[in-house]
Amino acid sequence: MKSVPKSFRLHIGIFGRTNVGKSSFLNLITSQDVSIVSPQPGTTTDVVEKVMEFRPVGPVVFLDTAGVDDESALSGDRAARTAAVFKRADVFVVLTEEGRWGDYEDALCSEANKRGVPVIAVVNKTDISDLTDGFRRRLLEITPHVMACSCKSGKSTGGADREAVVNAFKDILAGCVPDESERPKVIVSDLIPPGGLAILVVPIDSGAPKGRLILPQAQTIRDVIDGAGVVMVVREDEYEAALMTLNKRPDIVICDSQVVEMVAAQTPTDIRLTTFSILFARLKGDLREMERGVAAIGKLKSGDRVLIAEACAHHAAEDDIGRIKIPRWLREKTGLDLQIDVFGGRDYPKDLDQYALVIHCGACMLTRREMFSRVGEARDKNVLITNYGIAISYFKGVLERVLEPFADN
Repeated sequence: MKSVPKSFRLHIGIFGRTNVGKSSFLNLITSQDVSIVSPQPGTTTDVVEKVMEFRPVGPVVFLDTAGVDDESALSGDRAARTAAVFKRADVFVVLTEEGRWGDYEDALCSEANKRGVPVIAVVNKTDISDLTDGFRRRLLEITPHVMACSCKSGKSTGGADREAVVNAFKDILAGCVPDESERPKVIVSDLIPPGGLAILVVPIDSGAPKGRLILPQAQTIRDVIDGAGVVMVVREDEYEAALMTLNKRPDIVICDSQVVEMVAAQTPTDIRLTTFSILFARLKGDLREMERGVAAIGKLKSGDRVLIAEACAHHAAEDDIGRIKIPRWLREKTGLDLQIDVFGGRDYPKDLDQYALVIHCGACMLTRREMFSRVGEARDKNVLITNYGIAISYFKGVLERVLEPFADN
């Protein structure tokens, strides 16, 4: 389970005021000193991530955040980092103390409710003051998921030890995790019958990692295998010859977007064809919204701002797809003088409404919830959004062809 990518894990955000015991709670639950614990307010500055297998829930990422009432010199930056976790968290764990629930906690619950995310209220410091029946009833009016413990002593109300506290939290978490319909679905195996064949066309260029495949390729291979399918992986210069050697036609061909024009020309029209990026647009975001978004390219005007959004941060290569190729193809296709900005990693502009179009990567490094949040933010600000694979296929004149496999989806 340690090999499960972060983007496929349940993300659990730990929120609360400064010094309420968020970091201590993370250390207690994980049985490790993950976060620095100190009575000094504002100890947690950056979001602390802990990846682990949390049975019986499964692979998770805990996200320990800064206090929502932080008033230090760095409070603005800390608040921004905490707010960014709102978009990622599948579950909000809100820590508090006996009798202490006010505007800060209500604001956290409001964020969770707005996003359709369950809230677990954890009353800490029961070694100082036990959870009263009155406060418990008040919390139960806010969320059905309430527990109490002392992160300092590792005991729950009633004296149960650390293991009992952890088990109690696991039981609550297992009972409120999002429905499977809200979790990542299959990548492509639903388009392939058992025993069916998928050909993956994988370019080996200057941007390819040495000795391994990139994440979308590796995940697609695993998804086909999990669906009882068969995978053939070839380089783009081997594809046509490999296709000729087969005794039966593949059920689908999946290629890197950068070679989609060539692969489309070499693939008979009765064989379904798409790209890795388009598969991930379906998996992580809203494929139809991104299909509509590509129409904005034909409506751009000189001087318009276009955002290139990448979910991973990396040093740009000479032929970098997001920073070099897509801007070049976009200008060639439109013939316009456009202002093109690139944001990498989890950085995302606050002035999204200043853009005429967002072209987003396949989001293999983002959770489905986080990508949906970005799509929703664009929709709310009347900004059209598309993704790399759809945009490149549009540039190369094969968009209808690569979207055909999803006509009935």
